[in-house]
Amino acid sequence: MEPFRGRAHVSSRTWLLWLCVYSLACLLDTVSTGEDYYQLLGLSKDASTREIRQAFKKLALVMHPDKNPNDESAHEKFLKINRAYEVLKDEELRRKYDKYGERGLQDSQQGGRYESWNFYRYDFGIYDEDLEIITLDWGDFDAAVNSGELWFVNFYFPRCSHCHELAPTWRQFAKEMDGVFRIGAVNCGDNGRLCRSKGVSSYPSLYVFRAGMSAQKYFGDRSKESLVSFAMQFVSSKVTELWEGNIRTEMDRASALGIGWLLTFCTDSGDCLESQTRQKLAGMLEGLVSVGWLDCSVQAELCERLHVTSSFTAYSPPGSSLEQRDHMLLIHSLDVKEIYSEVIQYLPDLESLTQDTFTDKLENQRWLVSFTFGQKNLGSIEYRKLQVLLKEASVKVGQVDCLTESRLCDAFYIQKPSIAVFKDTGVNDFEVYHGKELLYNVVGFAKDSANAHVTTLLPRNFPRNEKEPWLVDFFAPWCPPCRALLPELRKASVQLFGQLKFGTLDCTIHEGLCRTVSGRHSTGTRTLQAGSGGSLPGHINESKVLKFIEYDLVNPVVVPLTPDNFDELVRQRRPNETWTVDFYAPWCGPCQALLPEWRRMARMVNGIVKVGTVDCQKYHWFCQQESVRAYPEIRLFPQDSRSRNHYESYNGWHRDAHSLRAWALGSLPRVSVDLNPEDFKQMVLRGRDHWVLDFYAPWCGPCQHFAPEFELLARVLQGTVRAGKLDCQAHGETCQSVGIRAYPTVRFYPYLGSNKVRGSSVFCVRCLVNMRKPKRC
Repeated sequence: MEPFRGRAHVSSRTWLLWLCVYSLACLLDTVSTGEDYYQLLGLSKDASTREIRQAFKKLALVMHPDKNPNDESAHEKFLKINRAYEVLKDEELRRKYDKYGERGLQDSQQGGRYESWNFYRYDFGIYDEDLEIITLDWGDFDAAVNSGELWFVNFYFPRCSHCHELAPTWRQFAKEMDGVFRIGAVNCGDNGRLCRSKGVSSYPSLYVFRAGMSAQKYFGDRSKESLVSFAMQFVSSKVTELWEGNIRTEMDRASALGIGWLLTFCTDSGDCLESQTRQKLAGMLEGLVSVGWLDCSVQAELCERLHVTSSFTAYSPPGSSLEQRDHMLLIHSLDVKEIYSEVIQYLPDLESLTQDTFTDKLENQRWLVSFTFGQKNLGSIEYRKLQVLLKEASVKVGQVDCLTESRLCDAFYIQKPSIAVFKDTGVNDFEVYHGKELLYNVVGFAKDSANAHVTTLLPRNFPRNEKEPWLVDFFAPWCPPCRALLPELRKASVQLFGQLKFGTLDCTIHEGLCRTVSGRHSTGTRTLQAGSGGSLPGHINESKVLKFIEYDLVNPVVVPLTPDNFDELVRQRRPNETWTVDFYAPWCGPCQALLPEWRRMARMVNGIVKVGTVDCQKYHWFCQQESVRAYPEIRLFPQDSRSRNHYESYNGWHRDAHSLRAWALGSLPRVSVDLNPEDFKQMVLRGRDHWVLDFYAPWCGPCQHFAPEFELLARVLQGTVRAGKLDCQAHGETCQSVGIRAYPTVRFYPYLGSNKVRGSSVFCVRCLVNMRKPKRC
């Protein structure tokens, strides 16, 4: 990103970069031309991938033609829901559908084929109905396994018989270890790229993950007992055996840290927690509660002094005395999850923040704040573990009850239970969380957001007359591609810190502001918009976002053309200018496929050929006036043309960047000159110019492919180095005399001075372009 880094500082003018990557279109421009796919599956627009699978499976088992042999319309009905599922489960197709409706899917053929009823009954979404097993996809896998919790993940394939054999055991294992481990499953049929990236080559493959630890693969037999034994190796939390010599020291140490004790007293009468149960609880409550046990058969005098007559388990808050049972929480269960639930609900709640304390508390300190509306459920109680999980990230945790602090919540436009991370630069620098309300997702967000530089924008802090450049993402939380973009924006904000500020604006809350700023520019603001609607096709990652910012926003190489500037820029182009123009419609599938190649081609010919786009949905009348009949329509307006309206249409089979580049460069006047043997002697060997020569043969395929590359080199070197071509089929003796044995061969003949013999060599194109000291490739 060095070129961008340099250019980012060249202008002192205020910039506001509108990044409507998915979002504003998701919110305002949704087009529907048929039955709604979400309604067909009975889903809301913010449905997760798992919910989409569950809904489709439920319908498939009832509507499948195999189960309705007497219904002639069963096939067509099933095709509809199958088509809806195939589109909504795919990130890119779902983005297109949300933005353009069915018109945006005209080039995709999903939904025409389907599996037998048995496949959907037995092989489809094996673990989707198991509450203890979390189905992970590409979008949330890394955040989950890097959250700090222990994960045991089953990578499986739907048609794998061994995977189905393991499934009942995996479910039993998940029930037993739930809470100690996060038990996950990855469907490698739907997430092949994720599985390959983790080195999964056979099924089922079982791995243990934890932040800061290399993934550990399980190779043992597939019994529940063996799985539990293997998993417990990674639960390293300490269980302390108490006795006369250490009980006072251990209790005082925990009290000093503000930590209570979960204690088990074991006698000859009554049930005592087993060793493995104590170990599990230590792992589940690590950092929150110390876990210990006392063997009264060995420490009889101590137990007698503590009035222990039978086995029991209790939670002792920090600072309490073991002699006073009134201060302890007696626990009457031996079940791990029941004990954990009782203890964690008994722990102190998150620190409460109020209108009076909020600003002072958040000054110069990073905080994760949970905004609640009086409700208390197990999910919010689990947030009590956040302080421990975020300790290394130096993020404090607090809560605001919006029922009693309504003014404070209104100031931040909090209208429902929400989570936000406040940076250490003031209360206006914060980011609201829009993901799943699961502990590991929240932890991942908090760590990323605290170190990133993305700000949730409100009317009061929206950039209007800023001196620094801003990139603003207008989005809707219900739009899955919008949510998928947010973590990539955080990564990009770290890379571009100090050069560009990043903000997000929720258009479901600030609809008026979204419409206002997208419809007219703020005073004193220079607005840069990306070509072709500013969308990022395909899977979004940090690299794609960075390239989008550099080449489409900060230094756009594709010029958005309108009826107002088309005449000035294209028709009245300078005599030495060539333009290529893509007339497209945003909903057109082939246009969407062309978009990334068009941008890539523009970067490849930057400075040589001008590249533009015309949105024919927005300027339909203009495209009709220009006789555009189908999309995409690619036209080239050549230089030195007698008629400014003259153009050539692209009729090639391939619409990739290289093919389009060759076509565009092929229209340019040649810069290189053809040489014969006499020219070679007089102009090259005896002349006073630097020369670069292409020795070629007309019948040589690689020579033909290289020809536009050489012409591009000649154009770049023009004025510094002369470029020539020598036909070795016509002038074979000359080529042989200088040792040419293969085609094409490029040689550089520098002028070394009148008293020196001119030599030749093959040089790196980069060296030639920069005229550095000759260096061999």
